[in-house]
Amino acid sequence: MSFSANLARRVATAAVALPLLLAAFFLGPPLLGAAVAGIAVVIGLWEFFGLMKARGLAPFHVPGAVLLAAIFAEVAWPVVPASLWPAVALVALIGLVPRGPDFASTVPSAALTLLGAAYLGSLGGAVAALRLLPPDRDGAWRLVLLLAIVMVADTAAFFVGSAAGRHKLAPVISPGKTIEGALGGLAGGVAASAAVRALALPSVPLRDALLLGLAVATLGIAGDLVESLLKRWAGVKDSGVLFPGHGGMLDRLDSILFGAPALYYYFSLVNT
Repeated sequence: MSFSANLARRVATAAVALPLLLAAFFLGPPLLGAAVAGIAVVIGLWEFFGLMKARGLAPFHVPGAVLLAAIFAEVAWPVVPASLWPAVALVALIGLVPRGPDFASTVPSAALTLLGAAYLGSLGGAVAALRLLPPDRDGAWRLVLLLAIVMVADTAAFFVGSAAGRHKLAPVISPGKTIEGALGGLAGGVAASAAVRALALPSVPLRDALLLGLAVATLGIAGDLVESLLKRWAGVKDSGVLFPGHGGMLDRLDSILFGAPALYYYFSLVNT
């Protein structure tokens, strides 16, 4: 597919998905925004299991789903009366037993199942928490801040890398990414953070907004590289085909999930 055709598909997909997301964030109750994050990471876990299968490993579906749900809930709603971890550990370990005599694949399958569930459950819970944290009036804008930083950084990196990219950022993992593109992405993330702060989050000092933009954009690049590594390990181009021109859910979530903790800790511990 040509560059222009691929770009057109990406823009068309975003034009459909973004208004729906914004409507859920601003017009629905806080739990709807958290539910959107939950649905996204469940789809992401399914795609993660698909990567495992591409490598000939059989994921543990039920233990993985239980672990994801427990971690997601404890991050998004940290006031549960008792920890869910004992029950999660019990289900996960019992789930290892009925796999038969193929012990060579059982342990790596279990380890990767737990990795995928912990990765998506914890970071997805951080995304949901941004909508649920008080004050409620800022919840939707905190999610917009995350999406704006990641999307503008990704767009800036794409165009700067295409126009001026000369030095490879991680040639073994992702040959298309360049240092110049990454720097452009960081600048775009900082600018996006400052813009959202000026528009709707005046309680965030400008210095904090600039640092948050830099941190989220940097972590987003790391998330993109980690997902590229997983796809190379599995031998696939995209994690799925859910979004035309964008790949699967994991392809869209990678930078968002990695960037979310910076905002989660800031709004939980600093700007409360």
